Amino acid sequence: MQFPRLPDWIIYLVVVLALLFAALGRREQANAPPPPPPMPGEDGVTLAPASPIDPTVTIEAPQRTGPDAGTGFSVGDGGVWVTARHVVEGCARVAVVVGQGRGVAATVFIDPRSEAAILTTQGGAPAVPIAPASGLRRGTTAFHPGFPQGRAGETTSRLIGRETLVLRGRGQRREGVLVWAEVGRTAGLRGSLAGLSGAPALDSAGRVIGVTIAESPRRGRIYTTTPESLLAAIRQARAAPSANALGAAINTDNYGRTADALRRELRVVQVVCLA
Repeated sequence: MQFPRLPDWIIYLVVVLALLFAALGRREQANAPPPPPPMPGEDGVTLAPASPIDPTVTIEAPQRTGPDAGTGFSVGDGGVWVTARHVVEGCARVAVVVGQGRGVAATVFIDPRSEAAILTTQGGAPAVPIAPASGLRRGTTAFHPGFPQGRAGETTSRLIGRETLVLRGRGQRREGVLVWAEVGRTAGLRGSLAGLSGAPALDSAGRVIGVTIAESPRRGRIYTTTPESLLAAIRQARAAPSANALGAAINTDNYGRTADALRRELRVVQVVCLA
């Protein structure tokens, strides 16, 4: 099924403004510091379940003042997508960008208990597979392909553990999240990862293990949803992930090429919001 076309000027306007906001925001950010060395004996240990005594991290949610852009990815061939909640929350209109100056209108479902949001469109793209919600280990490597600063790019990270994200301001809430140390990124990508929100965190088999939702640039940290909360959000939206989705093996040598292929196939896309 063909994607319906949005007026070109809408997509151009949103993307240009999103790039402008990202460029201005870079002045306030520091480059990520080197990641901490693994603790002896920690790597490879199965991650414990979420606990009330997990450390907390507090993030102030900015007020939406205009158009914005983030990243999304396909989980259902018929037009089911996932992005970060704050990318689309409060938007008057949301579109998935499917080509130069082309977009498709998306319907938004937000689970009030989750940082993931589900989008549905008429027509879709091949789905990215979702990993089982168990068996994560400390030291696991994740790959985050998307649109940082409004441009194609990606980062890679190492799993540190769990924390409780406390979001203040717009839509204040708490959610258990995974914490990752950034260990690499696209050559030339400096400063903030704004625009990467909503990107999939992929394991070495190319399966989704979380949704990228926040960063702490000065600490060199990336935060994602847990696999459990992602699957719960999809169920709450009464959407079904594709049972036949295939992933591609990813490693630190090929993750740039793999990310380019995911964007080219529209399995990873840019999501734009008109506030």
